[in-house]
Amino acid sequence: MSDVTSTEAQRRFRPLVVAQLAALALVVALFALLVWKIAFGQSGADLVAAIKRGERPTAPSFDLPVIWHRPSTWPERVRPALADSRVQLDELRGTPVVLNFWASWCIPCKEEAPFLAASARAHRREVAFLGLDIQDFASDARRFLRELDVPYPSVRETGDEIHSSYGLTGLPETYYIDGRGRIVAHARGAISREELERDIALLLAPGSS
Repeated sequence: MSDVTSTEAQRRFRPLVVAQLAALALVVALFALLVWKIAFGQSGADLVAAIKRGERPTAPSFDLPVIWHRPSTWPERVRPALADSRVQLDELRGTPVVLNFWASWCIPCKEEAPFLAASARAHRREVAFLGLDIQDFASDARRFLRELDVPYPSVRETGDEIHSSYGLTGLPETYYIDGRGRIVAHARGAISREELERDIALLLAPGSS
């Protein structure tokens, strides 16, 4: 009788152990996520603060898949970076970059798109414009790009590591990265053509290549 009781107790004990282990694993995972969020969120906030202080911090690197292959406005020297259908930011060193974070569901992104397109065409031999689509469906993103006839490439992030490292707080946001890989200016919200040209002038100023 005692053996039967012991076996029954073991059967009841096993699910309890499994449940406890699952709960422990969940706690560990949530803690790891919290630590990651704190680390990357703080680093992103520090980056934005450094830009505001005029320190020109190095732009966080990335390697992302291309969802819109439109190299015609890029300077010839950086077009090979698109050959493998991915873009590494480091591949664009030596060329000023206007990096625009956007999404198809973002109304201000649509409002500023014509200004970005016009400036990309105006500086086609000097500056590489690059869109970075986040928190979006690839099909919706491509439809957005097609309908607005965006004349420069876009890449896409499916997670949140990159835009967190840039300190993104909303969409759209635009970063101006000089030829040495340093962020010289940053704009939150939709930008005008005048604002674009003002900050592009910083990219093209002596000492920024």
